[in-house]
Amino acid sequence: MVKGANVGLASLSEDVSSVVLSLAWCSATGDGDADVSVLLLDANGKVRSNADFFFYNNPAATDGSVQLLGKTPTAVGSEDRISLDLTAIPSGVERVVVAASRDENARFGDLDDLRITIADRTGEALLGFSITDAGVESAFLFGELYRRGGEWKFRAVGQGYETGLAGLATDFGIDVDDAPEEEPEEPAGGAGVESSAVVAGAPAESPVTVPAQSAAPEAATARPRRPRTAKKKVTLPKTAQKSLAENDAWRQARLFPASSLKNDREREMRATSVLLSVMAQVPEFGRRLTAAFGAPAGRMQTFTEVSLPHRDTPKRPDGVIRVERAGKLWTALMETKTNGNPLKPEQVQDYMDIAARRGYEAVITLSNDVALEGRPLVDVKIDGRRKHKVTLWHLSWAEVTHQAQMLIRHEGVGNAAHAWLLHELLHYLQHENSGCHGFQNMGPAWVPVRKGIEEETLCQGDPRAVEVAESWERLVRQVCLRLGGELGQKVLPIPRRGKRGTDPQARRVALADSFCENGRLNAEIHIDGTPGIMALVADLRTGKLRTSIEVPAPEQGYPLTWAKRLIRQLAEAPADLHIETLVQGEGGGPRATLERLRPEPGDILPKDGSQITGFRLSLVKSVGSARGNAESGFIRSVDDAMDRFYANVVTHLETRQARSSQPAEAATTG
Repeated sequence: MVKGANVGLASLSEDVSSVVLSLAWCSATGDGDADVSVLLLDANGKVRSNADFFFYNNPAATDGSVQLLGKTPTAVGSEDRISLDLTAIPSGVERVVVAASRDENARFGDLDDLRITIADRTGEALLGFSITDAGVESAFLFGELYRRGGEWKFRAVGQGYETGLAGLATDFGIDVDDAPEEEPEEPAGGAGVESSAVVAGAPAESPVTVPAQSAAPEAATARPRRPRTAKKKVTLPKTAQKSLAENDAWRQARLFPASSLKNDREREMRATSVLLSVMAQVPEFGRRLTAAFGAPAGRMQTFTEVSLPHRDTPKRPDGVIRVERAGKLWTALMETKTNGNPLKPEQVQDYMDIAARRGYEAVITLSNDVALEGRPLVDVKIDGRRKHKVTLWHLSWAEVTHQAQMLIRHEGVGNAAHAWLLHELLHYLQHENSGCHGFQNMGPAWVPVRKGIEEETLCQGDPRAVEVAESWERLVRQVCLRLGGELGQKVLPIPRRGKRGTDPQARRVALADSFCENGRLNAEIHIDGTPGIMALVADLRTGKLRTSIEVPAPEQGYPLTWAKRLIRQLAEAPADLHIETLVQGEGGGPRATLERLRPEPGDILPKDGSQITGFRLSLVKSVGSARGNAESGFIRSVDDAMDRFYANVVTHLETRQARSSQPAEAATTG
C-alpha cells in the first residue's frame, strides 16, 4: 500500500474477525528498537478513557479485543505483533490507531525497513505498508483500522511526531502526568503470595505517565517516568518464603508432582494435562499462548485424550483447545512431545486431515524443539480443494516457560491464586523428570562436524554443517527466551545480513560456509537496558567459548578518567576478565586482564594517543564436548557462559536507564 491509501479487510480474506498486525524495523547496529502502542478512539477521535491506551505496561484489554504479543526476531531485525479481535471491539470505538515510539533521543530515521503487515487468523499476510520518509520523529502512526458501512477498513497513515509518545498520547485525549516519578516503596509484609501484590497501576481514569523522550538537558539524568496500568496485578515475591521443614530432606507438596514419572508416554500425558488445565484457569496465560495462533478472546475449555474418528482407526490427539466467542467456536488439536522426542510427520498429517474435515481452525505442535523461520519442523500436505483452511503452528516448551516467568515474576496476573498456579506450572516444567526442558541436543551432525573441524576436513557445502548452523540458531533463540524470562527484559538475537540477502535459509548456508572455513559459530544478542550488544563466539578449533560486550567511550571527559571509572564499575567482576581498548581506524588497542589493570587502569590507554572509541570486555571458558545438555555438554556450557558473563560483568556496567515492568507508585495511603 502507499501512504494515505485504504482498503476493506473483507475484500482481502473471508475471515477477518481476528487479525494480527506486525510492526517491523531493523538497524545497522542491531540495537535500534521501538515500542508499539494501540489506541481505541470514539467518533470524536479521542479515547473514551485512559483504559483505551495499550502499551508495554498495559498489554491487553480485559475483553480480549486488544493484546500486545511482544517481539519476535525476523531475518533482518525484529517485529512487534498485536492481536486484534475485531468482533470484540466495543461498539463505541470507531477507530483503532496503531503506533510506535522510541526512547530518549532516538529517532525513527535511524531505523531501516519500517513496515506494518496485517495477517488474518491463519497467519496469511493480507497487506503491507512501508514507511520510507521517517526522519527526526520519535513516535509514528503506522496505520489505523476504522469502521465504515458495517465493515472494518485499514488506512496507511505514516505520520510522525517529534514530541514522542507524550505528544501522540495528548493528541488523542490521554491525560499525561508530567510529574517526576518517585522511587516506589517496597511492598510490606512477608514473602507469601498473598502479601506480594504489586500495585502496577491506578484506576482507569488516573493520568497515564509516559516516558520522557524529549526532556530538557538538565532533566536527562532523572529517572524515566513509567506508564501506569489500569488495574492491580499480582507477582511472586523476589525472595522465597522461609521453609518450615525440619531439614532439606523434606520435600514440599506440589500440585503437579513430577518425581514419579517413569516413561515418555507418561511425561507427554502429564505435561499436556498440566499445561492445558492452567491455560484454562489463568486467562492471561491461556490468552497469551493462543492469541498468536489466531484464537479469539473468549471462554476457553481444554481437553486431553479425545478420540476422533479417522479412516479405519480413531486418532487421539494429546489435547484439544476450544474457545467460545459470540456463539462461535475456535478449535485447535494439540500434539505434544517431551524429552527431546521428535514430532512424527504422519501423526501430524493425520491431525491436519481430521481438523480440516471437522472444520477446526488449527493444529498446534508442542515439543522441546525451537521453530526457525523458513524451516518447518514438520512437512505436511494441504489439500487445496478444501475450502476450510487449517493452520499448523509450533510452540516450544521454552516459550511456554518464558511466558509463565514473564507473567508471575514481572508483569503480574489477576489474583494470587493465578500466580500460585503459574508458579506450580513453572516448577513442574523445570523439574528434571518433566521432559519439558527445551532444546537440549545439537543433533546427529554435531559429532562428525566437530571432528571435521578439528581435523580440518570439513568442506563448504557440507549439509551437515547447515544442520549444525540451524541447531546453533535454535540454541541462541532459546538462550534469549530463558534470559528474557528471568530478567523481565526484551532479549533478542540479532540476525546478520549477508551477501546472500535476507532469506533465512540462505543466511544459514552462509553461516555454515563461514563455520567450515574458520571453525567458529557466532551470535549477537541485544538485552534491553544494557550498554551494548553481547557477542557469543564458539571456537571449535581452540575449544573456547568467548562472551563479550563492547562499551562505547563517553562523549565527554578524559581517557584516563574513563579507564578508572570502568575499573571501578568492575570491582566485583572476575579477575580473568579481558579488557581491550577499541581505537579508531585499523588495528586494535592495548589489552590486559582486569587483575593486571586494577592497580594501574592507565595501562589500557594507547601510548600513541589514538582516539578511543570504546572498550571490549570478554570472558573465555572451555567449550563442552558432548552434543547434549549433560554437565559436559556444549549446550550447558553456552548457558553457563552467558549466565556468568551477564551476572558478573554486564550487571556492573553503567547502563542506559532500563524501563521497568513495575511502574511508579500509583496510590498513596492515609
